[in-house]
Amino acid sequence: MGSFGLLGRKLGHSWSPQIHGMLADYEYRLYEVEPEGLAAFLAAAPLDGMNVTIPYKKDVVPFCATLSDAAAHIGSVNTLVRTPAGWHGDNTDYTGFRYIVEASGVDVRGKKTLVFGTGGASLAVKAALADLGAAPIVSVSRSGPDNYVNLYRHKDARILVNATPLGMYPDTGAAPVSVGAFPACEGVFDVVYNPQRTAFLLEAEALGIPHAGGLGMLVAQAWRSAEQFAGHAIPREKIKEIMSTLSRQMSNIVLIGMPGCGKTAVGRRLAAALGRPFIDADTEIEREAGCPIPDIFAAEGEAGFRARETAALARLGKGSGAVIATGGGCVTREENYPLLHQNGIIVWLQRDLFKLPTAGRPLSQKNSAQALYAQRREKYAAFADLTVDNNGSLGAAVSRIKEALA
Repeated sequence: MGSFGLLGRKLGHSWSPQIHGMLADYEYRLYEVEPEGLAAFLAAAPLDGMNVTIPYKKDVVPFCATLSDAAAHIGSVNTLVRTPAGWHGDNTDYTGFRYIVEASGVDVRGKKTLVFGTGGASLAVKAALADLGAAPIVSVSRSGPDNYVNLYRHKDARILVNATPLGMYPDTGAAPVSVGAFPACEGVFDVVYNPQRTAFLLEAEALGIPHAGGLGMLVAQAWRSAEQFAGHAIPREKIKEIMSTLSRQMSNIVLIGMPGCGKTAVGRRLAAALGRPFIDADTEIEREAGCPIPDIFAAEGEAGFRARETAALARLGKGSGAVIATGGGCVTREENYPLLHQNGIIVWLQRDLFKLPTAGRPLSQKNSAQALYAQRREKYAAFADLTVDNNGSLGAAVSRIKEALA
């Protein structure tokens, strides 16, 4: 079937080999190349085709013998196929971005659209938006005529698109702008796929604005590339199927609930059943502090402990594919929600209050379970994506979570 791969400078962990493995039967590897070695790599690479990512989508254009109409129009290439004449360049990012807009149900026709960024991805984004009828389309950059200083001129924008790497793992939490600064906004899109919910998308979600992230774009562009690599059509339905599979694999399963409700015990059993790593946030806090949690409370008070907890959740929450047991009071800080939700499905584990132990739990010893629950009940509900009863066996709770997430 041939040899293919992904070309970039710093690839880290990429989902592309797995995606292509689910699309067709060919070898697909990652190739990290420094800028000074790009020409030599393209001349000698023993590959039948490759995808191209940051920062080479524009740089590879001069090395192409031929270009598709899309690539020539956009001026950016993310797919190379070897032909007798040399490399043929195409742009399937166009297909990917168009897919997430159409799948979102957001109608962009005749709507003022701001596209943040001017790199290779933004070129495909703007081409797709233009073909979908968005107008006018305004490119926003740090130094262009439309920049982050004079954005007040575009407060009437109705569609916002982040086509920059801002907010991408591991530097999560960043966004090009505040969605709330655009009161007429009707749709928000982000080409970043890790985390699944960037800060940009989380704000749109909180405001009730339709939005879509880059996972669908990643899979859809790979689908179009794979058709060219394999030399035959691949059912379009594979896009949704692969998106669903990847989303489950990428998502953390985050357990919240009252102290003593069984988050650690259930979490360990769940992680073992799913073949995932298990992380206990309180254990991580103790490891980083070098002392037990009661000692942290004694030395720094609850405020000091909560600050440490938020720092730990910021690190843990941006990871992928783990089962994470949190402390019972993590919901008392609203800023912890986006940290856990950005790449996580949050499960509220419930247990009858009279069954909750208090040993080794400073706040549980100072306050009754009823008082703590009264303070936190609404916060647990606000954080949770689903609720699971843990009044029976561990196996029963694990089964309920697995069924809910299937």
